[in-house]
Amino acid sequence: MTTIKKHTSFGELLRGLREEMGQTLKTVAENLEMDTSLLAKIERNERQPTKLIISQVAEYFNVDKNELQTEFLSDQIAYKILEEEADIEILKVAEEKVKYLKTMNNGK
Repeated sequence: MTTIKKHTSFGELLRGLREEMGQTLKTVAENLEMDTSLLAKIERNERQPTKLIISQVAEYFNVDKNELQTEFLSDQIAYKILEEEADIEILKVAEEKVKYLKTMNNGK
């Protein structure tokens, strides 16, 4: 299984995987059955992948789907914090809320 390089955007990660395999945008897009321009936009972080695309990418490049999902979701969180000009402390608060919500959902 291919190792994922951390601390890059999802698009940069995708481009890195593609280039590591020496494949063109067109080749990867055809194998993933998607439009080349959509794949290019995802690589440039201009479009966001769907869960289906993340699964297809994971299978195609032989990487862990959960790691890809984590990279994608961490992008979303990082962009939102930057957009809102929020303090990084918000991550600690969010972590506590996730723990709380998990206990609430487990009780149902």
